[in-house]
Amino acid sequence: MFPQSSISTDSTDGHTAPDKPALLEGPIDNARLVEDLQDRRVGIKIPYSALAHLVASFDAAVILFASVVGTGLYQILANSGLDHLEPVLGVGPVAALLYVLIGYSTGLYDLRAALAKKRRDAGRIFAQWTLVILLFTSLAFLMKSGAVYSRGSVICFSLLAPFLLVGWRRFAKRIVAGVVADGQVKGQRAVLLGTGEELAALGLEELLGKYGFTEVERVAFPAGRGGGFAMSAGEAATLEHAIAVARTRGAEAIVLAFPWSDTRKVELVRDGLRISPLPVRLLPDRRIRSLAGNPSFRLQNSLSVEIQRGPLSRAEQASKRLLDIVGALVGLVVFAPLMILSAIVVKLDSPGPVFFRQKRNGFNAKEFSIFKFRTMTVMEDGATVVQAKRFDPRVTRFGRLLRRSSIDEVPQLINVLMGDMSLVGPRPHALAHDSHYGRLLSDYAFRHHVKPGITGWAQVKGYRGETALVEQMKGRIDCDLWYINNWSLALDLKVLLLTCLELTNRRNAY
Repeated sequence: MFPQSSISTDSTDGHTAPDKPALLEGPIDNARLVEDLQDRRVGIKIPYSALAHLVASFDAAVILFASVVGTGLYQILANSGLDHLEPVLGVGPVAALLYVLIGYSTGLYDLRAALAKKRRDAGRIFAQWTLVILLFTSLAFLMKSGAVYSRGSVICFSLLAPFLLVGWRRFAKRIVAGVVADGQVKGQRAVLLGTGEELAALGLEELLGKYGFTEVERVAFPAGRGGGFAMSAGEAATLEHAIAVARTRGAEAIVLAFPWSDTRKVELVRDGLRISPLPVRLLPDRRIRSLAGNPSFRLQNSLSVEIQRGPLSRAEQASKRLLDIVGALVGLVVFAPLMILSAIVVKLDSPGPVFFRQKRNGFNAKEFSIFKFRTMTVMEDGATVVQAKRFDPRVTRFGRLLRRSSIDEVPQLINVLMGDMSLVGPRPHALAHDSHYGRLLSDYAFRHHVKPGITGWAQVKGYRGETALVEQMKGRIDCDLWYINNWSLALDLKVLLLTCLELTNRRNAY
């Protein structure tokens, strides 16, 4: 925990860097402090989500050990030897599997609800073990294999295992508490946003131990209840600062620490964070946490509310990324001769570089440089970018062919391999266009909830090329949002197939 008395203020930017998260009003940058503390702590950084699986694995190992010891002791005492152990030792793996599966389903391995709590789990472990033995005996009866097992060995194993599990659980709690306190556990990277009072009452160890988050920075929301149905200028600036910090620091979530009684702030912040693709969780306030510390409180003390989930789960992100990598590699191999020929002709057709690079906004509005074959005589990449029009004089002779056939987009397979883009997703626009349409259309920023794509649902629906009218851009955004809300691998494959057909139509390609 941090000492309470050390708070330094930088008068140049109005930010404070507290040793203890006791905060002044306004945006707060204690990222350097957090990183310094983490750097001082040595040891292997264990993912917080992996701790539960490690504890479950050791539970299974304890049960296997108990089966070997219990069976061996009975055989030595009863038979003065170790004969016919194979059938009996098979009980251990089955019992371990049943115990772990039941434990996951009942929350026995929820670190925030079980291991982090200062409560005795002996009764729960004995009850769960009794259920395992009942299930095992039922299976043995149904499969008519009960005669194979030594009843004495099974009884010894059944009596020994729960005591070993209780002892191991107490030891595991100490280990988990120790590695969390020593900074050897890394949670989900999060930006902490809340009122000064709530942030001051929430330490780094509590944030990690109870909720599984590692703080990368905390931002204090302006004090005062305010009024009306809109944010004040200060509140809006603070929210924008928090979103920018989450983007630049690579945060995986945004965590809110507000009094639950202040519904206005919670609702306004929730609505304001919709433009961010990161999941958002609301932590219990100080009063709720104090109730959760009461032994008679029946709810989990890790109670938190997910008020926004990420557009894609980790498994969905992994499957989409795998499709992107495989598709990009295959595409680069197949189109390599065409790319080489196009590069040569571009260079001979007009003066200038082969590739056109321009800044675009990607996932979570992070900037990246997009690759295209140069098709115009200009290289616009600033505050003003003029869209290509039909019969645009800036388009070169060979560039017109590249644009109509979409061959100029093939180098973006490199962007896909680099992870800046996906094969399928909302088409990225120039930064100037993002700024312009972002002011005109409230839903425009939602396009950044997923990676931009070489092709997308809007393109196969005919929204391709120039968007001279706001209505045309709105139609494109509606298609993009539908794609984000209905994503699946099958949809990506469908879009890729429809793109091949759309290229033959050459609608709005100029």
